[in-house]
Amino acid sequence: ENLDAALRVLVEGGYRVHMPNPVNLARPLCCGRTFLSAGLVDQARAELHRLVATYAPFAARGVPIIGLEPSCLLTLRDELLSLRSDNEAKAISAHALLFEEFLVREAEAGRLQLSLGPISGKAMVHGHCHQKSFGAFKPVEKVLRLVPDLAVETIESSCCGMAGAFGYGAETYQASIEMAELSLLPAVRRADGATLIVADGTSCRHQIRDGAAREAIHVARVLAMSLDRAPVAGTIP
Repeated sequence: ENLDAALRVLVEGGYRVHMPNPVNLARPLCCGRTFLSAGLVDQARAELHRLVATYAPFAARGVPIIGLEPSCLLTLRDELLSLRSDNEAKAISAHALLFEEFLVREAEAGRLQLSLGPISGKAMVHGHCHQKSFGAFKPVEKVLRLVPDLAVETIESSCCGMAGAFGYGAETYQASIEMAELSLLPAVRRADGATLIVADGTSCRHQIRDGAAREAIHVARVLAMSLDRAPVAGTIP
């Protein structure tokens, strides 16, 4: 649903979207984050080599490389350059943007052509740790505020506690829950049923669902909902 929503938003925003296949048509590309989180640096480097080989021609032409999952996309802005220092890696890192960062950039330049309809009510937003640490959370708030009538409230939270596989480990489960219960889960439980709970991180959404029995959705899906509510050309609003 997230990918379909993001593709729709980008296309309706006036952009042609490429989804490159691996150069050898093997299994799908991976940023290597899952290997890095387990200390498997050589395997992560191998995954990044495949990704660089596929995306380098696009980066060389200045095509933005857009990601939906913060931990994946921001791997290209951080760890990639720790593992490779060549010009191809640098070009990919320089053109890597989160979905919201790209939309904000285009909106501020006057290039975004989205026809967004109103969503009455409130959205409560939890920021992914990578978004916060890279200063990439403000674009999330800015994009959501493009939606007419939607009141945006940021949950003042730290890490959700899931942190990839951390929340699934028997030895770290309790610490994970205690982190989530500091502020995130209580805030979600206080929200009424009509409030949208928004979180870009896959781990964050799982923690919210498991800990508070609420579905959190990616920003791309909120924007797709707003597109569904836009007036049809030629009709009276």
